[in-house]
Amino acid sequence: MKETSRRGIDWGSMILGILFVLTALVSFQDPAGNLIAIVMVFALFAILKGIFEIFVRNRLKELTGYKAYAPIILGVIDIIIGVYFLFNLNIGVAALPFIFAVWFILDSVFGLFALDLAKSVSPGYFWFTLVVDILGIILGVMLLMNPLSSALTLSFLVGFYFMLFGITHIVYAFR
Repeated sequence: MKETSRRGIDWGSMILGILFVLTALVSFQDPAGNLIAIVMVFALFAILKGIFEIFVRNRLKELTGYKAYAPIILGVIDIIIGVYFLFNLNIGVAALPFIFAVWFILDSVFGLFALDLAKSVSPGYFWFTLVVDILGIILGVMLLMNPLSSALTLSFLVGFYFMLFGITHIVYAFR
């Protein structure tokens, strides 16, 4: 088997990485503006998720003949929430910290219920998952108690994520 080695830079990854890093730097400069962007992305994703839920329900009905009404109801609710937040950005900015706080809490509680799966993987993974889920509940409660700092924290978390994603792409460009 002949192994080929590649030299040079993957310019697509490099440009994408630089764009993500620049986006992160901009988000660190303007946390309030970043919140509006987060609300807009959240609203668009809610609309797309709602459409997807309805599509999946119809596809499930075609494939199995099973008529599930919950995906239609959830899909319509997602679309309504998305459109509402898209046209009422101020309300979306005010609600966003609470949405993320409840999301952290619920996700962590469900993670605690799934610890049996983590235990079957390895003891180290079990303890890691347990600690992360407990910290997630604590963080969610703290975010609920102070929505203003929660909103600003979300902005920085998104910026930090973009920074990590950008650095990963830049490193990947030199592989």
